[in-house]
Amino acid sequence: MHMSMFNGTESDLPSGLSKPALRALHGAGYTQIHQISMLTESELLQLHGMGPKGIDVLRRALTEKGLSFASES
Repeated sequence: MHMSMFNGTESDLPSGLSKPALRALHGAGYTQIHQISMLTESELLQLHGMGPKGIDVLRRALTEKGLSFASES
C-alpha cells in the first residue's frame, strides 16, 4: 500500500479502490484507513460511488492493519 495525496492531505487508503469510491471517501472527509474502521459497511455503502467491490478492498486493507469495520447496531 502506498501513500497518496488528496488535496494536500496524505491518504493511506488502499490504491485498489476505484476512482468513484476514492472520491466518495475523500468527499466525506475520510483519508485514513483508521477512520474507515469507525464506520459500518452499511454507512459506507450509502456513499455515492461506494459499492461491494470497494467494501471488499477496504475490508482487506483493514485486516492488514489489524482493524475491522464498526459493528452494525
